[in-house]
Amino acid sequence: MRPVIACLPGLLAALALAGCDRQKAAAPQGEAPAAAEAGGNSAGGAQPYPTGRLDRSHAGARAPATMFEDAQGRPVNLAAFRGRPLLVNFWATWCGPCVVEMPSLDRLAMREGEALQVLAVSQDTGGRAKVTDFFAARNFRRLEAYLDGEMALMTALRLDTLPTTILYDADGREVWRMTGMAEWEGERAARLLTEAEGG
Repeated sequence: MRPVIACLPGLLAALALAGCDRQKAAAPQGEAPAAAEAGGNSAGGAQPYPTGRLDRSHAGARAPATMFEDAQGRPVNLAAFRGRPLLVNFWATWCGPCVVEMPSLDRLAMREGEALQVLAVSQDTGGRAKVTDFFAARNFRRLEAYLDGEMALMTALRLDTLPTTILYDADGREVWRMTGMAEWEGERAARLLTEAEGG
């Protein structure tokens, strides 16, 4: 059974909300409100956009063995990326907040280089062409077009909101997940990403 994904279409909605999630939640214990920590975005110091909700309730869980497609359409699973910290972003071309945060993820991947693997796993169900066309039009420098067209990985992780991003340590254990759009170049993200270093 596929997850029912909550998402608001369009870029205007993306700027109004932290993500596609329709539910409101208080910041997790010990976390300052996201908006206060988001910092300016990298587009010339403009107003920051909202930052997603942090969830540590799955910390320590092993990444599922569920298969999805790599950038060449070959089957792969998250175990293939063990050995370095891994940031997995679940997104879709039709999800406005997802589209807004993708350049930030690409710049993060460029900055981190070999220290952090960043995967953008599309949940588009209409085939690979839509995703590869999206990537070709944007000329991302580091991100590649991974695809989970059956939403099997998203289902295994019990995700229902796009974008959602999960950090795994080098052993393939979850550190945290971020529900909603985030500024991946800000101070808050930099601090949170260091939590995978102990794995």
